Amino acid sequence: MITENGEWIMQGMSWNDPYRIRTWQELVRWVDEIGFLPLFANEIAGFSAEEHVSPKYWWTGDRTQDPWEWREIIAASRQLAYGKFFDKKAGFISMSWLPVFANARRDGYDFDSAWEDGKITQREKRIMDELTETDSDGGIIWKDTQILSTELKKRAGFGKGGEKNYPGTTTDLMMKLYLVTADFHRRRNKKGEEYGMPVSVLLPPEAVWGYDAVTAAYSEEPAESWLKIRQQLQTHFPAASDSAVTRLIGKCPAET
Repeated sequence: MITENGEWIMQGMSWNDPYRIRTWQELVRWVDEIGFLPLFANEIAGFSAEEHVSPKYWWTGDRTQDPWEWREIIAASRQLAYGKFFDKKAGFISMSWLPVFANARRDGYDFDSAWEDGKITQREKRIMDELTETDSDGGIIWKDTQILSTELKKRAGFGKGGEKNYPGTTTDLMMKLYLVTADFHRRRNKKGEEYGMPVSVLLPPEAVWGYDAVTAAYSEEPAESWLKIRQQLQTHFPAASDSAVTRLIGKCPAET
């Protein structure tokens, strides 16, 4: 995405380019192949969905052609993890790479353990407390798997007269892989009628794919997981500089 005279100019491939991604299913298959992918163009050439689709249909509402619509479909399909994972910007992670990212980004900590060790802010805790609770056996229960982000904001005490920076806090939780965007729904009025733009449903990835699937890489050192992510990116995009790679995937856990 390039900004010219205050307008967004989308990058992408020509309509007839045989390598252009044409459907959301093709995008899922490509992410599965390379492991993870930002939605928008960045400083690593080619490392985005934007650069491999047509620039014609963004924000048109055409669910067969619009990549902005595709992200909703993909999130709801649960075939990939979707959220703000790359330098606090949106992107996708395949199911095989999700536990690797979770281990690296969490530095091996489940959320409760991270809170106990002072690695979690009070604002982050307020949000997660609205999504999870502990049962009598010490296990985690997901309170509401359909809560809209707008309602989550209110329940967690953000907004007028309350906590500040809800978007920034949820983004930080996604960067740490404690939250993903699991779906999108429209709000409903008192008559039950949908209205407005789609709103995200934010959930812990464990609530979507299960604890064992998300934490499958916990047996290795977080730094080892981070190295795997870096090597995978550099394998597919060897021209990427070390600094650009670090900005997109984050610093090695051993350095933070």
